[in-house]
Amino acid sequence: MEAQETTVTEGAAKIAFPSANEVFYNPVQEFNRDLTCAVITEFARVQLAAKGIQIKVPGEKDVPKVVVNLSEQEEEKAELKEGANLAPGDQPRTARMEGSKSVGLPDNSQQEGLRVLEGLAASGLRSIRFAREVPGLQSVVANDASARAVDLMCRNVQLNGVAHLVHPRQADARMLMYQHQKASERFDVIDLDPYGSPAPFLDAAVQAVSEGGLLCVTCTDMAVLAGNSGETCYSKYGAMALKSRACHEMALRIVLHSLDLRANCYQRFVVPLLSVSADFYVRVFVRVFTGQAKVKASASKQALVFQCVGCGTFHLQRLGKALGASGGRVKFSAACGPPVAPECGHCGQRHQLGGPLWAEPIHDLDFVGRVLEAVSTNPGRFHTSERIRGVLSVVTEELPDVPLYYALDQLSSTVRCSTPSLLQLRSALLHAGFRVSLSHACKNAVKTDAPSSALWDIMRCWEKVCPVKRERLSESSPAFRILSVEPRLQANFTIRDDANPSSRQRGLKRFQANPEANWVRAWWRWDLWGGEPAEDPVQRAARLKTFPCKRFKEGTCQHGDQCCYSHSSPTPEDTAEVAPGDRPETPSQNPPGPGVATGPGVD
Repeated sequence: MEAQETTVTEGAAKIAFPSANEVFYNPVQEFNRDLTCAVITEFARVQLAAKGIQIKVPGEKDVPKVVVNLSEQEEEKAELKEGANLAPGDQPRTARMEGSKSVGLPDNSQQEGLRVLEGLAASGLRSIRFAREVPGLQSVVANDASARAVDLMCRNVQLNGVAHLVHPRQADARMLMYQHQKASERFDVIDLDPYGSPAPFLDAAVQAVSEGGLLCVTCTDMAVLAGNSGETCYSKYGAMALKSRACHEMALRIVLHSLDLRANCYQRFVVPLLSVSADFYVRVFVRVFTGQAKVKASASKQALVFQCVGCGTFHLQRLGKALGASGGRVKFSAACGPPVAPECGHCGQRHQLGGPLWAEPIHDLDFVGRVLEAVSTNPGRFHTSERIRGVLSVVTEELPDVPLYYALDQLSSTVRCSTPSLLQLRSALLHAGFRVSLSHACKNAVKTDAPSSALWDIMRCWEKVCPVKRERLSESSPAFRILSVEPRLQANFTIRDDANPSSRQRGLKRFQANPEANWVRAWWRWDLWGGEPAEDPVQRAARLKTFPCKRFKEGTCQHGDQCCYSHSSPTPEDTAEVAPGDRPETPSQNPPGPGVATGPGVD
């Protein structure tokens, strides 16, 4: 068995994987795991600081405090004097990493560390990285329902020398979390990274996380969250997803709405720390608190989305309304709406209704700034530090109070004109007195507080600079109806210095390119990341027989036992013998028609 296994090193962990790929591993998710380690480290720093415990990470430099005024200097002296008067047992303690151990805490303080649960641990890679890279942890429970995965986890835990922290567990993740609902048994951090939707685990997770604890959730079912199947999205997350250029941010907000909705059932609510859309998934980090009064405000944090099917203009309608009352009280009531007429005021098309979704800020900018500073000052800690720094920099530049965004090419495509540069459109919005930012979820995003009427006025002014042949436009098209109205706002496209965001000026890696060719389809192939040599052709043919062509299932395939989904195109004799209705549906077996491209990957 040992001769067949392959060892992979990621971060400070070394993991053994079976060659048969019985346990899930995705090398593209290294960014996800690196970011999670960075977030949990800063969360531990915040949580343990209240207990007088400081977090120290290898490679991290102590940043001296800069005194800006006399009052701060006096406060610092008072803090030093207070520290000098502390009893020996009350002196500040430091949790740091040495090799595979978290040291610096006395034995009687070990129980003050964070308790972490990885509900779907697979090989245990993430849990082992937590144990080796995140200081201040009391224990890490690595759970999986597969006995094979748990056996492999035990081996990997011993291989990395973290048996004192990581405890493999075989159980249904939902039942395990339901068994830890008691306040004294809850976990400080719960990480859920399933293959697909985390919806079945969310109800148990919001009950098993401690007061103010951290819940980390990954969703890889982006086709559902991006609007390809609205009814499926509603059944899983309680919201209708729309097809939109802002679908990635909408997916984040739908997940946050689902988490808050489930937490509200138990008088709890969520506070987002960081929400990221990357590659083929979305990842949210939220804290969970308890409070009946705060739960009443949850309705006013959700909103429905009215989106025009013609020009893509969207409007948000809050579900509830919170108003200040006498005596510092807050009065809650139902919101009034809708904010739109039956037909779009710009192009005359109908509206689609989506949501509810989270309409409040999706990041805690103070916390994101702490994570960004820690990664920037210690770039050698993570392999993907450059990308983490770029993504978090764009996150800090986003307008926190503006949900969703438009896409630059979407605006120009709607009016059928050439596309202005991003700096020109941003400058026009800034000249008009509006705020504008990018979004980490889309490279061409235009996130602005400008009303849609001002945005289309700017596009009308741009069309005058780059005219469109109006005679080619249908009178019922959104472009014709939008351009038939004269702009009330006169746009100024002169480039402003503040139109170019800081992350763009510094050339940060803000948007990740594909790590390798065909990476979305082939990330699971071991030969692509150097795990083992290419598969033997005979073994490959035998494995691919699980994907036979249509005629093989009917017993009429001319290839017999050699049939697999990738066999060559049929000969003319084979084609003549098979009826047209029996032709296989695979691209490689259908003779291409005139003008049809052929080759690998062409459907």
